[in-house]
Amino acid sequence: MADIESRLKELGLTLPEAAAPVANYVPHAQSGQTVHISGQISMGANGLMTGRLGDGLSLEDGQAAARLCALNLIAQFKSACDGNLNRVLRVVKLGGFVNAHPDFHDVPKVINGASDLMVDVFGDAGRHARSAVGVAVLPLNAAVEVDAVIEIA
Repeated sequence: MADIESRLKELGLTLPEAAAPVANYVPHAQSGQTVHISGQISMGANGLMTGRLGDGLSLEDGQAAARLCALNLIAQFKSACDGNLNRVLRVVKLGGFVNAHPDFHDVPKVINGASDLMVDVFGDAGRHARSAVGVAVLPLNAAVEVDAVIEIA
C-alpha cells in the first residue's frame, strides 16, 4: 500500500484534528486488531453542514457532507493508530446515517461520498461492507453521520 499521508497530499486533502467526544463515549475502541470508530458528523472547516436531504439539501450536498464525515473518520483512524495511517490494513465497514425527508430515496448515493473517499485514499484496502440508513434526525441537526470499523497492524 502506498504511503497514506502522501496519498492525502496527492488528493489535495488536509485532515482536521480528531474531534473529542462531546458525551459519555470514546472516539475509538480497539479489540485485537479491530478498531471501532465512533460516528463522525458532517463538520468541516466552514462549520457543521446541517439540514435534511430532500428538504433543502440536494444529493450533491449530501455527498459532500458524507465526504466531510469520511475525512473526520480518517482523522480518528490516525489517532487510533498513534499518528501512523500506514497501520490501517483495511476499512472493514462503514455505517452511514442520513438526515432524510421520508420521500428521499437516495440514501445509499449520499453515503457513496464517504465510500468513494475511502477507496480514493486507501485503494483496495478502502473497499468495505456498508450500511446506509435514512433517519429523522441526527445530533446537532447534522446532515450526515458515518461510523467505521477498521483493521490495524
